[in-house]
Amino acid sequence: MTEQLAPMPTDWQRALAIVAHPDDLEYGAAAAVAGWVDGGRRVDYLLATRGEAGIATMAPEQAAEVREREQRASAEVVGVSGVEFLDHRDGVIEYGPALRRDLAAAIRRHRPELIITLNHHDTFGGTTWNTPDHKAVGRAALDAASDAGNRWIFTDLADEGLAPWDGVRWVAVAASPRPTHAVDAEPGRERAVQSLLKHRTYIEALTDADPERYCREFVAGTTEANAPRFGGRPAVAFELFAR
Repeated sequence: MTEQLAPMPTDWQRALAIVAHPDDLEYGAAAAVAGWVDGGRRVDYLLATRGEAGIATMAPEQAAEVREREQRASAEVVGVSGVEFLDHRDGVIEYGPALRRDLAAAIRRHRPELIITLNHHDTFGGTTWNTPDHKAVGRAALDAASDAGNRWIFTDLADEGLAPWDGVRWVAVAASPRPTHAVDAEPGRERAVQSLLKHRTYIEALTDADPERYCREFVAGTTEANAPRFGGRPAVAFELFAR
């Protein structure tokens, strides 16, 4: 018998999504974000890069501007409150204290109860290899959830007015090959499609398929694949770590 996915916790008010690139949250997780915002919760986005290395036919300086603009438009579709960029280099993000410090600082600023990030495992399941950026940021987000609450780690943050925040209760990892929890995707699924479609320049460089058809089929396929483990309902799945 297939193990069922448990419902995600709902007793929280603020979330911070921490990912590597523009579009990382739009390949499924945005449907959950839309539903959470509908429920009166606040969600902010933090991106480690501007995705400047993501379009082969466009110089990084130009791509950074385009992808930032598309990400802000995409976040607006699902009601995200704010979008920030850290300017780490796309494609060569390094896991380590510098990245952890940047994420801990953001967590102290936003004071979330829930952190959302992307798959930090080596694969997405099977033989689909994950990227170094996803792994570095996902792992650093998990670690920074604790770093943010420890007054003796990155002590200079307090000098900048960022008091420790030990209020993170969960870290939810999207696109994990080991999901444990899920959110009903149906209320936010159409907005997730439209949110992904805002990354049109990137998508048109990525595939020859019609952008709207590509976005609709991808979001539908991702969410419907989780339905057998979530009472037959299309769902956004997460690997949930409790703190």
